[in-house]
Amino acid sequence: MRFPRPALVLACACLWLAACGPSEPSGGTTAKYEIAVVPKGTTHEFWKSIHAGAVKAERELVARGIVTQVVWQGPLKEEDRDAQIQVVENFVTRRVSGIVLAPLDARALVRPVDSAIAAGIPVVIIDSGLERQTASFVATDNYEGGAMAARHLAELLGGTGKVILLRYAVGSASTEQREKGFLDELAKNYSGLELISGTEYAGATRDTAYRTSQALLNRYGDQVNGIFAVNESATIGMTLALRESGKAGGKVRMIGFDAGTQSIEDLANGDVQALVVQNPLRMGYEGVMTAVSAIRGETVAPRIDTGVVLVTAQNMNSEAVRPLLHPPLAEYLD
Repeated sequence: MRFPRPALVLACACLWLAACGPSEPSGGTTAKYEIAVVPKGTTHEFWKSIHAGAVKAERELVARGIVTQVVWQGPLKEEDRDAQIQVVENFVTRRVSGIVLAPLDARALVRPVDSAIAAGIPVVIIDSGLERQTASFVATDNYEGGAMAARHLAELLGGTGKVILLRYAVGSASTEQREKGFLDELAKNYSGLELISGTEYAGATRDTAYRTSQALLNRYGDQVNGIFAVNESATIGMTLALRESGKAGGKVRMIGFDAGTQSIEDLANGDVQALVVQNPLRMGYEGVMTAVSAIRGETVAPRIDTGVVLVTAQNMNSEAVRPLLHPPLAEYLD
């Protein structure tokens, strides 16, 4: 079929616009950005804080006249890679303006992220790394967090003793970095600390973490002096197992990661000696803000470090630490 010349020009223009993906409206039209935020899961308090930060960013952008809608959706189970892949693929098909993703697996999520980028959808990775360059990576320095835990455990034990590392899950880049930081710090600086178990995985829930912790304490309970658990569910599961075995309260020194309600209570009552704490509210906030900046063609930092802090019973009520332990979730989540 032969197009008349004006129709041919119009058809080419339409094809070009379609190929470019989401873009900034021109001619005075108000932009409306739909930002998909995809966490690893939706049940742990850490992800609720990420959600609150995303909503905070949405409200600030709207107040500035940048109409933005955050769409929050993740897998129900924090071990369901296939479900997370499907969520991302659905958002690509929906042609959202941008995606903020905490990948469950550093490799498995590369393909759907590639599809998003090919469709012209900017992707910002948060919390846990991906083996793919994206618009930006917003996260904690997890390696330093693990090293921080090793240093404090060594201090608590006076530089000598037997310790356990409770891992999280294979493929989770954030926790693998914590594990590496912990082990590297022990190897470099604390030869007096003997690692008696560092290969067990807690899994995605408190229940799986509790069962793994029980097994570890049944095997090593008479030997172990200190434990590092690398995420919220692992920390809660191990602390419960210590309590039930009569080894909590400092008999075995326990350092956890993240600041859920139960872990904060365990820190206050002395069953946990320290928590390595992130700033997930800031992570969700910076993730959405960075995604919108990328959509608008603004320069964004390739890496944004959202900070990590060692929290103990001595500093948990300080002005600097308290907001990290008690983020204003109710202000942003109905």
